[in-house]
Amino acid sequence: MNALLIYPATPDTFWGFKHALKFIRKKACSPPLGLLTLAAMLPSGWSKRLVDVNVAKLTHEDLEWADYAFISGMTVQRESARQIISRCKEAGVKVIAGGPLFTIEHGQFEDVDHFVLNEAELTLPAFLADLKNGHAQRVYTATGFADIKTTPAPLWELADRRRYDTMSIQYSRGCPFDCEFCNVTSLFGHRPRTKTSGQIITELDALYQLGWRGSVFFVDDNLIGNKRCLGSDLLPALIEWRKNKRAMRFSTEVSINLADDERLMQMMVEAGFGTVFIGIETPEEDSLAECSKKQNMNRNLIEDVKRMQRAGLQVQGGFIVGFDNDTPGVFQRQIDFIQKSGIVTAMVGLLQAPPGTRLHKRLKQAGRVLERMSGDNVDGTTNIVPVMNLDVLRKGYEDILRHIYSPEPYYRRIRTFLREYKQPKIKSPPDFQHILAFFRSICHLGILGKERVSYWKLFAWTLPNSASSN
Repeated sequence: MNALLIYPATPDTFWGFKHALKFIRKKACSPPLGLLTLAAMLPSGWSKRLVDVNVAKLTHEDLEWADYAFISGMTVQRESARQIISRCKEAGVKVIAGGPLFTIEHGQFEDVDHFVLNEAELTLPAFLADLKNGHAQRVYTATGFADIKTTPAPLWELADRRRYDTMSIQYSRGCPFDCEFCNVTSLFGHRPRTKTSGQIITELDALYQLGWRGSVFFVDDNLIGNKRCLGSDLLPALIEWRKNKRAMRFSTEVSINLADDERLMQMMVEAGFGTVFIGIETPEEDSLAECSKKQNMNRNLIEDVKRMQRAGLQVQGGFIVGFDNDTPGVFQRQIDFIQKSGIVTAMVGLLQAPPGTRLHKRLKQAGRVLERMSGDNVDGTTNIVPVMNLDVLRKGYEDILRHIYSPEPYYRRIRTFLREYKQPKIKSPPDFQHILAFFRSICHLGILGKERVSYWKLFAWTLPNSASSN
């Protein structure tokens, strides 16, 4: 059997970093971890080929070669997935679909031959057994959650790693929190399930042996969801592993309560983590209470961010406007928070209600769900009827983005970050691609860019500050 694994195109979204990737001559951030893991679950005797249309074209030869096309994707990839499915059907290739997009919306894809939904560890074996026996069903679902200690390592060799900036690894699934707008718990549960440190080291070793020396993103929705296992098993293993393999740099997503644990922050930095993304959402206590973001309440969020920066972690933040308790004053308060915190990479979006979330259920009962969400929470759209006037909400949202990503506020925010940030003692070797990116930034931003005055002011500011820190 020839299995063609196809990953749909991701539109120009915040996390696609399409424009930033040009500075390091890469096509996409990372290869599709789900499909690479699925490939390892398919029969060893099958031939497997990956086509990520973000970095390569899906050719007629690919479709002629394939017996089956396995497609996975996120909601934001919906339209590209439809086009790919159409091409497969025209070529007479049977389509098997899974992943978040199809788990949520499989009823919208009539041309798919078989759906293998939820977690593949649970549903793929039954599909493969039925396929072998000649009576594969159309839909396979599961109600429980998989033991990911049995999940095989991804087949990294299927990906053209030269085209990506980052590789991805998954340590855990699930989150102990219950934010109303988040579908992580509906998909993966409240109890974080973890792999063993041995599994992670095996995956890292495989990447290392393939020649990878760049960054690795732990895709967990909350890496510290199980702090006990993280602190007692994974981090000590990573610290030991990195003694001879410091070239790799790690990033991940965590919750704000990481700031409460000085030891855990120190261990993460020593293990090689340099960047963490945190869902801060809003500085408004009433809005945090509304969406059950309890872990963010009754705390000094700005000081929490700075505490992590001083520990050696660069904090990226997610922010939302459009909660029922938001007033027109929230837009300036979001701007003030982002600027004062020194969060350079700030993702700001309008509130959306993903299917399966408590928010979607609540607003649907109230008749406030409009249509399918785009899957891109920074495109200025929403699938709900907000309490605030929609025109006021959109204008305020645009004002936030216009301000925080205008040159002067943006470069001022970098200075705020650098004043707090403490460079880790354990440093990674310089990355040649990022050195080239620095020189390209001089050309594109310092010489040709409209922001060149702000660029050179920051450059000049860093010289005496970097000298004093050495």
